[in-house]
Amino acid sequence: MPSPAYTIQRDRFLISTDPALLDLEAICSFLSRAYWAQNRPREIIERSLPNSLCFGIYDGKKQVGFARLVTDYVTFAWLCDVFIDDEYRGQGLGKWLMSAIVSHPDLINIRRILLVTRDAHGLYRQYGFTALANLESWMERFQG
Repeated sequence: MPSPAYTIQRDRFLISTDPALLDLEAICSFLSRAYWAQNRPREIIERSLPNSLCFGIYDGKKQVGFARLVTDYVTFAWLCDVFIDDEYRGQGLGKWLMSAIVSHPDLINIRRILLVTRDAHGLYRQYGFTALANLESWMERFQG
Protein backbone atom coordinates (compact mmCIF):
# COMPACT_ATOMS: atom_id res chain seq x y z
CA MET A 1 0.00 0.00 0.00
CA PRO A 2 1.24 3.49 -0.79
CA SER A 3 2.16 5.96 1.92
CA PRO A 4 0.26 9.22 2.38
CA ALA A 5 0.83 11.90 -0.25
CA TYR A 6 4.48 12.72 -0.85
CA THR A 7 5.22 16.39 -1.56
CA ILE A 8 8.32 18.41 -2.35
CA GLN A 9 8.42 22.18 -2.85
CA ARG A 10 11.03 24.02 -4.93
CA ASP A 11 10.54 27.74 -5.46
CA ARG A 12 7.05 28.10 -6.95
CA PHE A 13 6.86 24.45 -8.05
CA LEU A 14 5.39 21.51 -6.17
CA ILE A 15 5.73 17.79 -6.80
CA SER A 16 2.99 15.75 -5.16
CA THR A 17 1.52 12.27 -5.26
CA ASP A 18 -1.81 13.57 -3.93
CA PRO A 19 -4.41 12.24 -6.38
CA ALA A 20 -6.77 15.11 -5.50
CA LEU A 21 -4.39 17.56 -7.20
CA LEU A 22 -4.27 15.76 -10.56
CA ASP A 23 -5.70 17.77 -13.46
CA LEU A 24 -7.33 15.19 -15.72
CA GLU A 25 -7.76 17.74 -18.53
CA ALA A 26 -4.06 18.63 -18.54
CA ILE A 27 -3.02 14.98 -18.42
CA CYS A 28 -5.38 13.98 -21.25
CA SER A 29 -4.33 16.97 -23.33
CA PHE A 30 -0.66 16.14 -23.11
CA LEU A 31 -1.09 12.41 -23.62
CA SER A 32 -3.20 13.05 -26.72
CA ARG A 33 -0.07 14.65 -28.27
CA ALA A 34 2.48 12.12 -26.93
CA TYR A 35 3.79 9.55 -29.42
CA TRP A 36 3.16 6.69 -26.99
CA ALA A 37 -0.44 7.57 -26.11
CA GLN A 38 -1.96 9.51 -29.03
CA ASN A 39 -4.86 7.12 -29.48
CA ARG A 40 -5.43 6.29 -25.83
CA PRO A 41 -9.08 7.00 -25.01
CA ARG A 42 -9.87 9.36 -22.17
CA GLU A 43 -11.75 6.60 -20.34
CA ILE A 44 -8.57 4.49 -20.27
CA ILE A 45 -6.56 7.41 -18.90
CA GLU A 46 -9.18 8.01 -16.21
CA ARG A 47 -9.14 4.34 -15.19
CA SER A 48 -5.33 4.18 -15.13
CA LEU A 49 -4.79 6.99 -12.63
CA PRO A 50 -6.30 5.46 -9.47
CA ASN A 51 -4.47 2.20 -10.24
CA SER A 52 -1.07 3.92 -10.30
CA LEU A 53 1.23 5.98 -8.11
CA CYS A 54 0.97 9.34 -9.87
CA PHE A 55 3.40 12.23 -9.52
CA GLY A 56 2.23 15.68 -10.55
CA ILE A 57 4.33 18.81 -10.95
CA TYR A 58 2.46 22.04 -10.32
CA ASP A 59 3.16 25.71 -10.90
CA GLY A 60 0.66 27.04 -8.40
CA LYS A 61 -2.50 25.14 -9.30
CA LYS A 62 -1.47 24.52 -12.91
CA GLN A 63 -0.27 21.00 -13.65
CA VAL A 64 2.91 21.22 -15.74
CA GLY A 65 4.30 17.71 -15.43
CA PHE A 66 3.31 14.16 -14.70
CA ALA A 67 4.58 10.61 -14.29
CA ARG A 68 2.91 7.45 -13.13
CA LEU A 69 4.14 4.13 -11.84
CA VAL A 70 2.27 0.88 -12.01
CA THR A 71 3.66 -1.03 -9.04
CA ASP A 72 3.18 -3.64 -6.35
CA TYR A 73 5.31 -1.41 -4.03
CA VAL A 74 7.60 -4.34 -3.25
CA THR A 75 9.32 -5.93 -6.24
CA PHE A 76 8.35 -4.22 -9.47
CA ALA A 77 7.30 -0.90 -10.99
CA TRP A 78 6.72 0.32 -14.52
CA LEU A 79 7.37 4.04 -15.03
CA CYS A 80 5.20 5.51 -17.77
CA ASP A 81 3.40 8.58 -19.12
CA VAL A 82 6.19 10.95 -18.09
CA PHE A 83 5.82 14.49 -19.41
CA ILE A 84 6.77 18.09 -18.80
CA ASP A 85 4.60 20.73 -20.49
CA ASP A 86 6.39 22.27 -23.48
CA GLU A 87 6.29 25.75 -21.89
CA TYR A 88 8.18 24.47 -18.84
CA ARG A 89 10.91 22.43 -20.47
CA GLY A 90 14.52 23.48 -19.96
CA GLN A 91 14.00 24.38 -16.30
CA GLY A 92 15.24 21.10 -14.83
CA LEU A 93 11.75 19.92 -13.93
CA GLY A 94 12.18 16.53 -15.62
CA LYS A 95 15.36 15.89 -13.62
CA TRP A 96 13.67 17.05 -10.44
CA LEU A 97 10.72 14.75 -11.14
CA MET A 98 13.01 11.76 -11.72
CA SER A 99 14.92 12.56 -8.54
CA ALA A 100 11.63 12.64 -6.61
CA ILE A 101 10.56 9.31 -8.10
CA VAL A 102 13.77 7.41 -7.37
CA SER A 103 13.92 8.79 -3.81
CA HIS A 104 10.24 8.21 -2.97
CA PRO A 105 10.11 6.15 0.24
CA ASP A 106 7.75 3.56 -1.30
CA LEU A 107 10.02 3.01 -4.30
CA ILE A 108 13.61 3.10 -3.03
CA ASN A 109 13.75 -0.62 -2.24
CA ILE A 110 11.98 -1.92 -5.35
CA ARG A 111 14.23 -4.36 -7.16
CA ARG A 112 13.26 -3.47 -10.72
CA ILE A 113 11.72 -0.38 -12.31
CA LEU A 114 11.14 -0.59 -16.05
CA LEU A 115 10.35 2.07 -18.61
CA VAL A 116 10.15 2.43 -22.36
CA THR A 117 11.39 5.53 -24.16
CA ARG A 118 12.11 6.46 -27.74
CA ASP A 119 14.16 9.56 -27.10
CA ALA A 120 14.99 10.25 -23.44
CA HIS A 121 17.65 7.63 -22.70
CA GLY A 122 20.13 10.28 -21.57
CA LEU A 123 17.76 11.59 -18.90
CA TYR A 124 16.95 8.16 -17.50
CA ARG A 125 20.58 6.98 -17.49
CA GLN A 126 21.29 9.76 -14.98
CA TYR A 127 18.97 7.95 -12.56
CA GLY A 128 20.41 4.46 -12.94
CA PHE A 129 18.36 3.12 -15.83
CA THR A 130 20.16 0.93 -18.37
CA ALA A 131 19.23 -1.18 -21.37
CA LEU A 132 17.78 -4.57 -20.44
CA ALA A 133 20.67 -6.87 -19.54
CA ASN A 134 18.97 -10.06 -20.61
CA LEU A 135 16.72 -8.99 -23.45
CA GLU A 136 16.09 -12.52 -24.71
CA SER A 137 14.37 -13.40 -21.41
CA TRP A 138 11.77 -10.64 -21.69
CA MET A 139 8.51 -11.21 -23.50
CA GLU A 140 5.42 -9.17 -24.12
CA ARG A 141 1.83 -9.63 -25.14
CA PHE A 142 0.90 -6.56 -27.15
CA GLN A 143 -2.63 -5.80 -28.24
CA GLY A 144 -2.15 -2.62 -30.27
